[in-house]
Amino acid sequence: MTRIKIFLLVTLFGCCLQINATEPFINTEKKSENIVLKEKSVSLSIFTNTEIDNGILRAVKNLQSDFQKVTGTKPAILNQISGMNSPLIIIGTVGTKSVIDDLIKQKKIDGKLLIGKNEKYIIQNITNPFPGVSEAIVIAGSDKRGTIYGIYEMSQQIGVSPWYYWADVPVSAKENLYFKKGIYTDGEPAVEYRGIFLNDEEPSLGGWARATFGGINSKFYEKVFELILRMKGNYIWPAMWGKAFYDDDALSGPLANEMGIVMGTSHHEPMALAQTDWHRYIKKNNLPNVWDYSKNEKVLKEFWKSGLERSKNWEKLVTVGMRGDGDEAMGEGTNISLLEKVVNDQRKIIADVTGKRADKTPQVWALYKEVQDYYDKGMRVPDDVILLFCDDNWGNVRKLPDLSKPLHKGGYGMYYHFDYVGGPRNSKWININPIQRVWEQMNLSYEHKVDKVWVVNVGDLKPMEFPISFFLEMAWNPKQFNSKNLLQYTEKWSAEQFGEKHAKEIARMINVYAKYNRRVTPETLDGKTFSLENYNEFETILNDYRALALEALRLKEKIPAEYQDAYYQLVLYPIDACSNLYEMYYAVAKNRELAAKYDLKANYYADKVKEYFDRNAYLDNQYNNVIAGGKWQHMMDQMKIGYKTWADGKQNIMPEVTYIYDDNASKDKVFQEKNGYVSIEAENFARKSDSDRIHWEVIPDFGKTKSGVTTFPQNAYPKTNENVYLEYDMNFESKGEFEVQLLLAPTLNYNHNKGLRYEISFNGQTPQIVNFNGHYKGELGRWQSEHIIKSMTKHQITQLGKHTLRFRVMEPGIVLEKILINTGGLKPSYLGAPESDYKTE
Repeated sequence: MTRIKIFLLVTLFGCCLQINATEPFINTEKKSENIVLKEKSVSLSIFTNTEIDNGILRAVKNLQSDFQKVTGTKPAILNQISGMNSPLIIIGTVGTKSVIDDLIKQKKIDGKLLIGKNEKYIIQNITNPFPGVSEAIVIAGSDKRGTIYGIYEMSQQIGVSPWYYWADVPVSAKENLYFKKGIYTDGEPAVEYRGIFLNDEEPSLGGWARATFGGINSKFYEKVFELILRMKGNYIWPAMWGKAFYDDDALSGPLANEMGIVMGTSHHEPMALAQTDWHRYIKKNNLPNVWDYSKNEKVLKEFWKSGLERSKNWEKLVTVGMRGDGDEAMGEGTNISLLEKVVNDQRKIIADVTGKRADKTPQVWALYKEVQDYYDKGMRVPDDVILLFCDDNWGNVRKLPDLSKPLHKGGYGMYYHFDYVGGPRNSKWININPIQRVWEQMNLSYEHKVDKVWVVNVGDLKPMEFPISFFLEMAWNPKQFNSKNLLQYTEKWSAEQFGEKHAKEIARMINVYAKYNRRVTPETLDGKTFSLENYNEFETILNDYRALALEALRLKEKIPAEYQDAYYQLVLYPIDACSNLYEMYYAVAKNRELAAKYDLKANYYADKVKEYFDRNAYLDNQYNNVIAGGKWQHMMDQMKIGYKTWADGKQNIMPEVTYIYDDNASKDKVFQEKNGYVSIEAENFARKSDSDRIHWEVIPDFGKTKSGVTTFPQNAYPKTNENVYLEYDMNFESKGEFEVQLLLAPTLNYNHNKGLRYEISFNGQTPQIVNFNGHYKGELGRWQSEHIIKSMTKHQITQLGKHTLRFRVMEPGIVLEKILINTGGLKPSYLGAPESDYKTE
């Protein structure tokens, strides 16, 4: 953790003591100012009272495990002392009739540092705490979470990252550990509720959780809650896409309460209930699905009451208010007085269920999207309800309190986004959040008295590890950061994950890749984003990312083996995968540019597009199935390529590319008239022309002879100016009026009997338009039983030599199999004359 170092001089029972904001107090050198925690021949013990809170006990056991990871030896957990003099850590909470209260009475600890404080810890050395114990280290909390935070501060300082599980950050072994004498504290948090929102969690997080834990259940949340506590957060909005936190697993609610997590629900899920709870509730009770208070008040009240009754014994922050079902706005002209009645009725339910005044239960009203409009038009809630302002879903704060007017007594919060599902495109895949912008916007919020709730939408949680760390760190103490020390924080964080040696290099890369990704969201990036023509923009941007990726790949070779998994997740993958995306879209842009000029170099870039598209799949597979022994299965399943609208599909779609065929090269296949005809298999075209939307494909083994050629996608209709055609070259030894027979697959006039049309011409002449099946009325024809349609046109050839036939489709679904040109000697046959010879020129 990064802390600004401060010193306070206080008088404690006549002694002058120094209190340090939490700076490093663990080291590996034996000095006079240090106390032994662990040496080769010395074992550490941890003392707690037998009646210790279960949530604190969980943290104590994690500390025990963390010491074992670091030192190789598991400390004993003791509930009584019997004349021992080995290194000892004493853990407890003030005001719980614990050992901490005894130490305060003995004047070993200054109770004024803890009593009446919120979520505060102190870590200090004391002398003679028990008979036979000359020295000990105390971790004392002002309350449950204060104690837990002190425990996890110790864990982090001995070398266990909060991300040891979620990013596979390894623990470095240390044979000796020493505590630097002093009193250490982080003080109290500046923001009361500090947490994350797991959202938009399909397919990645949901797929991973099902593969790992059998679902997003209490086993899953145990890992999430521990992570939040290790970073001194205390609040969560649980995953809600088709999920209901309390209902999915009956153990989840008690677990959160035990571990010390304040539960909330998202901005559109009031009264400790998920949207999915509502759908299950009405189905179970055979009730109308009417999420409208003016029409279904009684049912909604009973539903909301059930949520409060289920969770009444657990710590929570209750969301009040009402939006439309499914995270949508309510109807046009929503009645503000009706919404105020909704909140008042919800508060009556809260009071009835808890048996206390409504203002004794913490509540929050989220001014998300259109709800802010209600607030701006005069809607108000009771004074004790926290007003939760929101950003615009992209990290830009929409509204803040007017400091020139009386402030709302309940205080203000901020709902911020690292991830978003919505227009213009989803942003779900990767971190696009430079901490510079996060700091600037959240500092702006804090300076406007927004200090009750900070909650951030983190999507799948991974790969938002770094900005999550920063957000929760800042929520604890916003004042510690300024415009000049943000890179210093990134360096500190990098050192905590990877050690000091490469921390500055890694920090620079993390800093830069987030900046690059903020230029344009990866899902919004395409071949048209940057200019190829002006200022060499696209190539410059590409080279920026390419250089960063090369730097990350070079450093990978220097990173010790045990750090490789963490390095891939936190550094290499987000850089390499994004760089690859830029490479792909640059190739798309170059392909389009060159294809428009009929430049053969377009084909090189078309191949490159496929190469980079395939590499994207390879990198995702490495993340999902290779690193950490395949631990992160499905975590990179999120689509990122091929958006057609704001919403994503299930799979990446390769961008369309155009291939150009060389006129000179086509001389290698100039078909020769012989014996009075020319016969050409459809796949042996000299040139093809695709558009941005439509492309030709050969279907091997299609039809009666060799193959078929048709356009894709099959629901795309060529526009008048879209040149979607094939060209065939041939050499005539005669001239006159020739009949051209096209052998086509027997596709029916599926388009409401309009028929399918093609254009055909020689040498750029005005094309003939042919509707080859518009006459079909449902009768069985010979061409159906023969599985072919023979379509014929006549053309005047006035000169001998080379000629070019162009075939252009006007509807999809037309499959060309063979071309026969009768120059006077074509004989009837079922399969059509064998393909003519061709010669090179």
